[in-house]
Amino acid sequence: MSPPPPSSLLQHQQTLLNQLREVTGTTDVQLLQHALQVSNGDLAEAVAFLTEKNGKAPQQDEAAYYQTAQTGNDRYMSVGSQADTNVLHLTGDDLQRAIALSLEESSRAFRETGITDEEQAISRVLEASIAENKASLKRTHTEVWSDSPNPHDRKRQENCPVGLKNVGNTCWFSAVIQSLFNLLEFQRLVLHYSPPARVQDLPRNQKEHRYLPFMRELRHLFSLMVGSKRKYVDPSRAVEILKDAFKSSDSQQQDVSEFTHKLLDWLEDAFQLKAEEEREGEKPKNPMVELFYGRFLAVGVLEGKKFENSEMFGQYPLQVNGFKDLHECLEAAMIEGEIESLHSENCAKSGQEHWFTELPPVLTFELSRFEFNQALGRPEKIHNKLEFPSLLYMDRYMDRNRDITRIKREEIRRLKEHLTLLQQRLERYLSYGSGPKRFPLADVLQYAMEFATSKPVCTSPVENIDTSGPPGGTAAPQHAADQGPSNATEPQQRVAVHKPFTQSRLPPDLPMHPAPRHITEEELRVLEGCLQRWRTEVENDTRDLQASISRIHRTMELMYSDKSMMQVPYRLHAVLVHEGQANAGHYWAYIHDPHHRCWMKYNDVSVTKSSWEELVRDSFGGYRNASAYCLMYINGKKPFLIEEEFDKETGQALSGLDKLPADLKEYVMEDNQLFDKELEEWDAMQARKARQETPAAWRVQVTPQQEPEYMEQPSPTDECRHLQEDTQRAICRAAAEQDESTPEAILSMAFKVEYARLLRLAQEDTAPENDRRLQHAIVYFLHNQAPKRILERTLLMQFADRNLGFDERCRSVMKVARAKLDLINPDELNMEEYEMWHQDYRNFRETTIFLMIGLELFQKRSYVEALRYLVYCYQYNKELLSKGLYRGHDEELIAHYRRECLLKLNEHAASLFESGDESEVNTGLGIMNELVVPCLPLLLADEAEERDMAAVEDMRNRWCSYLGQEMESHLQEKLTDFLPKLLDCSTEVRSFHDPPKLPSYSTLELCERFGRVMASLSRTPADGR
Repeated sequence: MSPPPPSSLLQHQQTLLNQLREVTGTTDVQLLQHALQVSNGDLAEAVAFLTEKNGKAPQQDEAAYYQTAQTGNDRYMSVGSQADTNVLHLTGDDLQRAIALSLEESSRAFRETGITDEEQAISRVLEASIAENKASLKRTHTEVWSDSPNPHDRKRQENCPVGLKNVGNTCWFSAVIQSLFNLLEFQRLVLHYSPPARVQDLPRNQKEHRYLPFMRELRHLFSLMVGSKRKYVDPSRAVEILKDAFKSSDSQQQDVSEFTHKLLDWLEDAFQLKAEEEREGEKPKNPMVELFYGRFLAVGVLEGKKFENSEMFGQYPLQVNGFKDLHECLEAAMIEGEIESLHSENCAKSGQEHWFTELPPVLTFELSRFEFNQALGRPEKIHNKLEFPSLLYMDRYMDRNRDITRIKREEIRRLKEHLTLLQQRLERYLSYGSGPKRFPLADVLQYAMEFATSKPVCTSPVENIDTSGPPGGTAAPQHAADQGPSNATEPQQRVAVHKPFTQSRLPPDLPMHPAPRHITEEELRVLEGCLQRWRTEVENDTRDLQASISRIHRTMELMYSDKSMMQVPYRLHAVLVHEGQANAGHYWAYIHDPHHRCWMKYNDVSVTKSSWEELVRDSFGGYRNASAYCLMYINGKKPFLIEEEFDKETGQALSGLDKLPADLKEYVMEDNQLFDKELEEWDAMQARKARQETPAAWRVQVTPQQEPEYMEQPSPTDECRHLQEDTQRAICRAAAEQDESTPEAILSMAFKVEYARLLRLAQEDTAPENDRRLQHAIVYFLHNQAPKRILERTLLMQFADRNLGFDERCRSVMKVARAKLDLINPDELNMEEYEMWHQDYRNFRETTIFLMIGLELFQKRSYVEALRYLVYCYQYNKELLSKGLYRGHDEELIAHYRRECLLKLNEHAASLFESGDESEVNTGLGIMNELVVPCLPLLLADEAEERDMAAVEDMRNRWCSYLGQEMESHLQEKLTDFLPKLLDCSTEVRSFHDPPKLPSYSTLELCERFGRVMASLSRTPADGR
């Protein structure tokens, strides 16, 4: 074997290939190598060669768009190097000048500051994230991202994982950090990290000045994620450290693989310092390297010379396009170029194989789902479906199995060739014919047999059909057009009625299907025998081909199933998902909880229990715009990666604050005390409000001798007049039926009469437009099984109304009712419960008004105003329904019209954007930012409502469709700025606009208006999906 090329030369060539691939989007390794050979290693000339070969360079507006779309471009890490790969960014219109300036600036900046281009790119994103977070605090309109003012809404549930707040386009940060945090070995390493003693006072250089403070904040963040009482914590300080390391004002959303790569680099540097201090004189062991880095052997041919090189890798990039599952991606990644020459004497071609010699405990795959569109001059996302297993065996890619794998690969190659041949033969049977339309051959023979065996006729299919009448079968009189207006006294001529099932009917002896004109019994017998035999032969051939294809598929599936090739198991630990397009989107993570044996979904502040089925739906791709972007596997034979830490004395698993070192325990306890104080202050404030709003009925029991002020009721109003009239009718009826005319007896009888009336109303089965619950609180209470004492006091309050004093009898009854109220002891009735029931009824009436006005505005096509009412109606109604089925209104009805409002507003905003007019574009984006986007978390909060989720997807797809269209640069800029907000999948429900102020309605008016709008819904079909 010839000596291998120098390692530095190979690394330089690999770097040039990666840079060229990044700039041009070309993934063909041979084409890239040819371009470098033609240009003698000049990157600018190589790019010019490829762009001239594959398509014209982007226009000025396309190049400007590329600058904003750079975030989604496919990032390649140098698989042969642990060092950073310099990433080129187009920053001008002239492609070649941009490349030359980028290389020159990259080299100069790195020499002066030690900061790579990739680090500067990270900086620009982090700066933008923090700026976005600060700017959001200054906006005048109500934002959807504000925290709930009620700290109880932000309180962590017992043993529930802690979420991370999105501080401005930092969902990528949350997804990666949560994936690493849930690696318990990694978590322990970070929590127990302490900086080397010699750099405690002053870092030696700029790199230490960057990552040592970051390690401190990462420890603080991890400690809060372990022991905080908060539902989610703010990672701004860790992000600030990253931002402060570099200075830039560019804005883009960060790529997950870039961030993970940089994060591991910083961690590696930080632990390297510690390792060097602890193992002076010995070769230090870096735990980050041992955890995340492996080695592979590159075996290949370069310019006719064979070589073998051992190289280190971290995250391993895999192409997605053209492959159906993870193994196919890996097989393609392990072989580059023409490899036949590796096993032959002819070494004219170049190529290489990769064989893993050492796999890391944590194996991370980057799935490259973005490619550069040469024609449009911008990156595009690949939405193809790619399957991956929960358990991955890596034996076939190990160097020790090289010989076995090569044999099996050759066998698979031979089987695939045979499979292709069989599939082509099967296709000829299943798509038979010479024209544009093809049919299964067995069906063709069956149709021929059906034709041959049909009853022969001698009649032409066009004979014996009455065509004397006009089309349509009506026979209008010929003289009708010539006559003038007919005399009113003359009998009117009868118009012929069209009878489609009796007129123009085929003759009864003509068959329903075509049939032979003439066929003898002998011809039919021979033809029938041939067709039957041929069809049987075709069916047998088809079954044999299908069975052979299935056997080959099964053989290939089981090729690596023997025990010797199932010794290196890797279990899926985390899946990082991206939803959106190449230049905008949202990240979240699915992480396996080995202790509860379930999958958890980490979506910024929201952490929820999930399932493998949901993970598959969101991660495999091919379904909507979501797909996996990064896969994290862990070695199945190294349980320490996910094992809990145990107390050495008690043997019990450590949890909560017990897992933390002393300094971090104190830090978390201080933060928990601050949160406890916030809870106490909130509770105290709510108690003060409650005392100020305490019903007068509470206060009267304290001083019953005084004339309570709350009893001084105002004069009758429209709102309460109907109650007074009902009460007076009950008193009159009771007086007429009662022999004893004392006020006590009349009150007792009137009480029974009124209760019986309300009970009948509650028992009626009525349509939604006749909702009896609006007529009286007691009807509502009966529907919801309120306690008897609540019903009695409510009805007694009705008879104790001061405004009943129209005559002496009513005044006497009122005084008796008031006296009975005074006699009720606090022990007999829980006034807090009483007030709660009446508050629920007030909330029900308010929800009804929200719904009524919202539906009226919807019917008037005032969708902006209707949305505000329907949004609050849905939220308030949901709270009511959480207490009981009959506490609120039909949730599906409200959800439907809320959804329709959003769809219509989205369509209107999109049409304004399409106009291109500056003011209309701003108006459309204003509608989206102020109304539609803040409502999306409300629709996504309930994942069981498929129609809401489909509506959100429709709205997102409407805007994402613009990504492939030509438009002016300022519109591209606005679209690029807007899409990340639209595609953010956070389901954390936060504040919307302030609720609209509701007018007051009398019960009669409310019932009538609500009945009218509900009745109109039943007459007018909704525009629903």
